[in-house]
Amino acid sequence: MKMIKYIVPFFLILAVASSCKVGESYTRPETDIPEEFYGGEKLQDSIFVGEKQIAHISWTEFFKDSTLNSLIEEALDHNFDLQKAAKQIEISNESFLQSKANFLPSLGATPGSFRREYYSENFNNYGSNRSRRNHPDGVPTTLYTENLAYAVSLQSSWELDVWGKLAWQKDAALAKYLQTQEFQKALQTAIVSEIASTYFNMLMLKSQLTVAQRNFALSQNTLKIVKLQYDAGEITALAIQQTESQMLRAKALIPQLEKAYTLHENRLNNLLGKTPGTIALSGVLEDLALSNSYSTGVPLELIQNRPDVLASEYNLVASNARVGIAQAMKYPSLTISAGMGLNSMQLGTVLDPIGSGFALLNGALFQPIFQNRKLKTNHQIAIKQREIAELDFREKVNTAVTEVSDALVNMEKLQEEYEIAQTRMRTTTKGMTNAFLLFESGFANYLEIINAQEDALQNQLEVVQLKMQLALAKVELYRSLGGGWREESVDTESTEQ
Repeated sequence: MKMIKYIVPFFLILAVASSCKVGESYTRPETDIPEEFYGGEKLQDSIFVGEKQIAHISWTEFFKDSTLNSLIEEALDHNFDLQKAAKQIEISNESFLQSKANFLPSLGATPGSFRREYYSENFNNYGSNRSRRNHPDGVPTTLYTENLAYAVSLQSSWELDVWGKLAWQKDAALAKYLQTQEFQKALQTAIVSEIASTYFNMLMLKSQLTVAQRNFALSQNTLKIVKLQYDAGEITALAIQQTESQMLRAKALIPQLEKAYTLHENRLNNLLGKTPGTIALSGVLEDLALSNSYSTGVPLELIQNRPDVLASEYNLVASNARVGIAQAMKYPSLTISAGMGLNSMQLGTVLDPIGSGFALLNGALFQPIFQNRKLKTNHQIAIKQREIAELDFREKVNTAVTEVSDALVNMEKLQEEYEIAQTRMRTTTKGMTNAFLLFESGFANYLEIINAQEDALQNQLEVVQLKMQLALAKVELYRSLGGGWREESVDTESTEQ
């Protein structure tokens, strides 16, 4: 009871001291974010006019192609980078759990110990030597037992978080744990975007291969007619050579497209965590449809929608916590240690709690005084690192807004190019048809049909490529706005409420 009278006030003082947390709480820095996105005004006024934001819809809803969605789902399960990111999250979680456990006392046990010490005649502790005093001659000439002990004990140590060092460590560990989660989300958005772009490229190559094969067959028919005209004496051998050269150019395009298709196929297999092999694609680029019935939202929402921006902010939170840790290290640390157990010089009485019991209670207050400027240096470095993290966060926000603006401008101008290319394709296709009819009737020469076919081929390939680029631009806008990591779409109205 007497000890309780002293212990209770002692712990009350400790509780008050524990509230003396140093350091500054985190506040989000001001960012120069515009109210609206710059660029693509025509698109935002006419196309992206839906109530739900693009970033809030899942990739399963954004992509209308079932084959593409199945590929993305397979990649999310087997992609090697995503699996490694999941392991990093587990590691960060373990560090966070450890930071929470630092608030608790440590406890250790010695299940049993035995100590016997031997000394010789020149041992300098003669006066306190019981064995030496009891020796008949006073000073033995051989080794003798100086000390004998059997013990069983428990030891405990507890560092009190007087200045908030342990609390800051927990905050830093939590921020790093959340940062790894955002890293995984950012990685997923990148992988979803890359799979979609690879898939669209493969569809484009399939369409271009069809165009090249059709043009090659048409060139073969032209060559047959030219040879007939040559046999009739209407043209020279030069016509055969030029027509055959044009046919071979069309033929050479086929293996080029086949090679590019196989390379993209290998890339897609690697993203899926598989070795190279055939991937069956049932989609057609001309039938590709990505919904536009959504809104782009406002730039301020990028901080929450973009995982890379949020990961940068969590890094800033952790840097701010490390400043608190470095500051707390400059102040005294208080550690309480305790021990209890059984100790005896005889093995038979070591388990007697009355005769062999002991208990220890120690308190240590350590104040660093002169550490060769290490504590001040660590504090100043932590402050500078926090400033760097803040600049990185501001840069990430600025980059995110810029990427959305680039994607909007790219989409708007690609849409204009695509419409012009379609008009031109109708013109060149009609011109090629008329040139072939005139050539068969003898009203056009072989050069006119060759030029018409070459012009039509290039224009058809260009239209297919612009179609693919327009699809990629939509995917890039989806990614830049923060889409691609949500498994389910978010109801904007319920979120605002």
